[in-house]
Amino acid sequence: MRAPAFWWRPPGLLAALFAPFGAIYGAVAVARLRRRGKRAGVPVICVGNPTLGGAGKTPAAIALARLLAAAGARPFLVTRGYRGRERGPLLVDPAQHDAAAVGDEALLLARAAPTIVAADRFAGVELAARRGASVVVLDDGFQNPSVEKDFSLLVIDGESGVGNGRVFPAGPLRAPLIAQIERAQALVCNGKGAAVETVAALAARKGVPVFAARVVPEPRAAQNLAGQKVLAFAGIGRPEKFFRTLSEIGAKVAKRRAFPDHHPYSPREAEDLLATAKRESLLPVTTEKDRIRIAGLKLTELYAASTALPVTLEFDEEAALMRLVTGALARRRA
Repeated sequence: MRAPAFWWRPPGLLAALFAPFGAIYGAVAVARLRRRGKRAGVPVICVGNPTLGGAGKTPAAIALARLLAAAGARPFLVTRGYRGRERGPLLVDPAQHDAAAVGDEALLLARAAPTIVAADRFAGVELAARRGASVVVLDDGFQNPSVEKDFSLLVIDGESGVGNGRVFPAGPLRAPLIAQIERAQALVCNGKGAAVETVAALAARKGVPVFAARVVPEPRAAQNLAGQKVLAFAGIGRPEKFFRTLSEIGAKVAKRRAFPDHHPYSPREAEDLLATAKRESLLPVTTEKDRIRIAGLKLTELYAASTALPVTLEFDEEAALMRLVTGALARRRA
């Protein structure tokens, strides 16, 4: 779905109209947050976001898994496989599974560490434990009470923050903000912006450590795209961030096409993108998640003609964050 524009503006009439529904949704969400999940056989670290839409949760989960592996752990990633048909639990095999089967995020995660797709998150964690995981990183699931978490990290976008601060459907929050912050052990601000300052201050008052992070394009890909005239297209939570990143690395963004998050491109849309690129001599450029999805949809011409700009998330105070995480793992072992 494409997030309504009023979610990202100061509360107005539409937010007020939806507020009663948001109050009901929020009350249910808080009750779920307070439930204690089942304790798994391995430590569980959860990477979530307090809002609907793209905040950088999946890149943060990947970055954390890689840091854990570098520290000597054997991390597995567990995701529900959004928009994939498989319910799991199953171990993702990129040679056998496509985005239609397990979702685009699962295939992206599987590049960083062994990844389990499971609609039942507890079953997914248990399968990871049987497969030899020493720690599980949950990509999403902060608001899901099925698994007890040993450490939870919330990611927010530095520019959009929490939007109008209202709970769905009046705004983008998945639950009241304070209730979510009180159950987190760290807050990660992905990028800078005035919108994030209020949330960071609230977290600090609640004693929740705040860490800055930023998205970094892969250097070689960025160098190859510098100076190129491109048709930029993306079906992610915040396509405009991707377009801006392309401009920042020196690509000449002549055309841009924004689609809803996890958008299933149709053959007609693929033909339109290819025709526009050919007519104006542009290179089609998209995100890694989009290109994975395009491959799964068997849009072979668009896949062959397009290129992706890989990005990673880097934490400014990586060592301090890892001390918190490894401390939680040590307490679990004790």
